Amino acid sequence: MSTPASDAPRSPLPPATATTAAESLASGDDRRTQGLTIGVDVGGTKVAAGVVDGAGTVLHAVRRPTPGHSAPEVADTIAAVVAELTADYEVWAVGIGAAGWIDAERSRVVFAPNLAWRDEPLRDEVAARVGLPVVVENDANAMAWAEYRFGAGRGRRDLVCLTVGTGIGGGLILGGELYRGAFGIGAEAGHMRVVPGGHPCGCGNEGCWEQYASGRALVRLARQIAADDPAAATAMLEASGGDVDGLTGPDVTEAARKGDPAAIRCLMEVGHWLGEGMASLAALLDPDRYVIGGGVSDAGDLLLAPARERFLEAVPGRGHRPVAEVVIAELGSQAGLVGAADLARI
Repeated sequence: MSTPASDAPRSPLPPATATTAAESLASGDDRRTQGLTIGVDVGGTKVAAGVVDGAGTVLHAVRRPTPGHSAPEVADTIAAVVAELTADYEVWAVGIGAAGWIDAERSRVVFAPNLAWRDEPLRDEVAARVGLPVVVENDANAMAWAEYRFGAGRGRRDLVCLTVGTGIGGGLILGGELYRGAFGIGAEAGHMRVVPGGHPCGCGNEGCWEQYASGRALVRLARQIAADDPAAATAMLEASGGDVDGLTGPDVTEAARKGDPAAIRCLMEVGHWLGEGMASLAALLDPDRYVIGGGVSDAGDLLLAPARERFLEAVPGRGHRPVAEVVIAELGSQAGLVGAADLARI
């Protein structure tokens, strides 16, 4: 498991050249698998990066705000954090986990609604800036790989990882391999349609799973309750300073932990839909474990208890088949960069 960056000693080394790194990757040098790589996790609000060793330990990490929605500025920011880290560590490659759909060559961001990337050649843009081999991966795939290698999925060969945040990201480990699909954009489970004609989604469809089992859904439910019946939402409104439109997912979780019935009901509703979708995935994939990460998973059993309950109710062939475990991710906010760094070794 990753350790906090501040707890790890720093071992200054001369920065690697692009030629040395490329030769090591091409030759399959043991230093490639045991040496250091950089993982970068790019989201809508932050760019987090860290130097990661072959055991998945983060030796040093940095974080910067995502610079708006300008693709060149995001590439510049990634290059800047890589330069900061390579000043003190010799690394062999860079892996980028991006919140978007990535092509089969792990090079272009085909579509990223929260960053306005459209067919963006991110790998080549960053490689030209940093002089190191670069791979680009979907952030949920990176999280899934990290949990499989170093976290809650260790020892499991068929694994579904779900990041329940603003939306739902998905990553699949099937037969011990990361499944990416024919075009690189498989496992986008959050965009399974569960309610035809339902809530509109940023992907262009309506009724997608993430519109009912995500942070966005949680906030929508909480704000609706607070607007319709403020007395029933007292604890949630106290957490948000009395601002209905300012209610956030953490506000709801905080109120639920204090026993607020309305907040608990919101998490139960989201958990119900989460379990419903997991049951459908079981029919298709038959995994032996679901690993749940992302910000909404901070609610713990307030979310997972109703999710497990609905999953067991809705799974096909219930009572006549083994069923998967549903567990919380272990690596927390560093899973994306750890997974991206490890995938850069492959």
